[in-house]
Amino acid sequence: MMTVIPRISEAEWEVMKVIWAEAPVTAKDVIEHLEDQTSWSPKTVRTLLSRLVQKEVLTFREEGKTYIYEPLFTEEQCLRAERKSFLDKVYGGALKPMLTHFLSEQKLSRQEIDELKALLEQKEEDKR
Repeated sequence: MMTVIPRISEAEWEVMKVIWAEAPVTAKDVIEHLEDQTSWSPKTVRTLLSRLVQKEVLTFREEGKTYIYEPLFTEEQCLRAERKSFLDKVYGGALKPMLTHFLSEQKLSRQEIDELKALLEQKEEDKR
């Protein structure tokens, strides 16, 4: 059975980026890391950490009065879940319309086109 990864908010993603990069971390570490990037108070960051624990995206252990946080899912696992959720919600799970839309809307460099061709060729090879 596949583990369901909970949906996380945009603000929670910012907290998780710090945790994925630095784990194991304290709330103080996360607060200090985010204070230059956001206008969030320490209380806001602690609330986000609590929510992530409640959603079972994070775990923690107590060392004295300090909580040490670690992720329960890798960044790639969460990105994969977000991509699937987006694809399901916006394109009904169909990849081709999404790719068609993005490719028609974006200006791609020759290098990007070559990289996309190489990815498609690799996919074709994998099917053989």
